[in-house]
Amino acid sequence: MSEQTRVVHPKEPLLSADVEGFDSLSELALDMRSSWNHATDQVWRQLDPVLWELTQNPWVVLQTVSREKLQRVLADRAFRKNVDDLVQTRRDAAEAGSWFQQTYPQSPLTCVAYFSMEFMLSEALPIYSGGLGNVAGDQLKAASDLGVPVVGVGLLYQQGYFRQVIDKDGGQQALFPYNDPGQLPITPLRKPNGEWLRLEIGLPGYSVWLRVWQVQVGRVKLYLLDSNDAANYPGGGCRLRSFRSDAHRAIPGWLCTDATRYNPRRFAGLGPPEKRLVGTFQHGLPGDSWERGGQWR
Repeated sequence: MSEQTRVVHPKEPLLSADVEGFDSLSELALDMRSSWNHATDQVWRQLDPVLWELTQNPWVVLQTVSREKLQRVLADRAFRKNVDDLVQTRRDAAEAGSWFQQTYPQSPLTCVAYFSMEFMLSEALPIYSGGLGNVAGDQLKAASDLGVPVVGVGLLYQQGYFRQVIDKDGGQQALFPYNDPGQLPITPLRKPNGEWLRLEIGLPGYSVWLRVWQVQVGRVKLYLLDSNDAANYPGGGCRLRSFRSDAHRAIPGWLCTDATRYNPRRFAGLGPPEKRLVGTFQHGLPGDSWERGGQWR
């Protein structure tokens, strides 16, 4: 083995995390606003042009680039100033008065919980497959730009949409890449004491534990539920199929919004009636309009 090759423990933190300026790059890489505002593209292209063109995933680029290259580019005054300016612009935009605040300054609406089975934000987060995810993702992006108080709740799929390849005989082959959470622009949602937020869903005879991940979408947060928890029985996460009705499938989402203290005043779903996660909450009806058993008052 080459003396210059260092064996790294797989659980070791990012080797570049202590490089001055890394935190600023991390803040930019973990904000999905870059999927529709491309001001940061040149940063990732400069770090690794080939990987950036292949993945369009800032977080992957930041984790892959060498410590030496990070130190070199961050030592460049022009590059560092550009990064600092981008971070300041992001923070100023988050704190600036939004269209919603200016148009409805006295609005009692403090939060809308938006439940969807998929959100299409970027290829960097492949948890979508079609039109449902496209519309849901655009709704979050618009809510961020307009300042509408929305929090998204969805699922973190271990395998998202498939990749299509054509074999030598002209037949379609479907490949299902594994979604490694460490390579996705998501972070564990932690309680103030540092504990990872986990939700226990009590089912007849057993419980399913769901981990909660956070995605920053400009001003908006998206929470993704993940059943790949060590406390679950093998295959136990798949037993969430026991949540057969739309109302039942909404239970984990309600628990998530409750645990994050958002206390949403409205619930919204998306899709045809038989597919909506929360029935006709798509129309913005009050959360207390839903009775036990899924009947409207």
